[in-house]
Amino acid sequence: MPSKTINVLIADDHELIRSGIKYILAEAADIRVVGEAADGLEATKVAEKVQWDVAILDVNMPRRNGIDVLKFMHATWPKRGILILSIYPEAQYAVRAIESGASGYLSKQSVSAELVKAIRHVSRGGKFITPGIAELLACALGSRQRESGDTLSNRELQVLMLIASGKPLVQVADLLNLDVSTVSVYRRRVLNKLGLDSTSELIRYGIENGLVE
Repeated sequence: MPSKTINVLIADDHELIRSGIKYILAEAADIRVVGEAADGLEATKVAEKVQWDVAILDVNMPRRNGIDVLKFMHATWPKRGILILSIYPEAQYAVRAIESGASGYLSKQSVSAELVKAIRHVSRGGKFITPGIAELLACALGSRQRESGDTLSNRELQVLMLIASGKPLVQVADLLNLDVSTVSVYRRRVLNKLGLDSTSELIRYGIENGLVE
C-alpha cells in the first residue's frame, strides 16, 4: 500500500535555506513541498491558503518571529506537525518552542541527517525530541530553574538577539513592526534582567551565549 503524501510548508527568510530544504526533501518520494514563505507574516497567510501536514519554521524571521507563528499555527491547527529549525543552540530556544506547541526542534547544522525522519515522525502525531532536548525538558519540568537568558519573554529574547547582531534600534523596530520607544523599553528590561549596563555588554552577552546568527 503506497505511503500517504506528507504536504510540507517551509518558512525561512533565507532563500538559500529554503532551497536547501527543498533539495533534501526532493529525495523523499512521500514528501511534497506545497508552500513557502520568506517571513513570519507571509507564513501565516500561506498556512491559511494551502493544505499542509507539517510546517518547518525558522525562529528569527522578519515581520513576525517563528515562535509567534508557531503559537498561531498550533492554536489554529493543533493536530498538525510543526518543526522549528534554527541556527541557535537547543538550550536557547528548544524548551520554549516545545512548550509553545512545536512538535520538534532541529539545528540547521544537523538538518540534512534528520529532517526527513523528523517530518515523517511528526506527521503521524509524534514528537521529534533529541536526547539533548529531552534532558533540557526534564530539567525545566523538574525544577524550572532557568539560566538567566531564559527568564526573558519571547519578545525580549528576540530584541536581545537582534541588538546583539549589531542592528540599531530603528532597524529592530522596523523588523518587529514596533515603535522605537517600545523597542527601547524591551532593551531596558533585557538589561535589567541580565544585570547588564550597556548595549555593548548586551552585544557581548549575545555573542558569548550563541545568540548571534
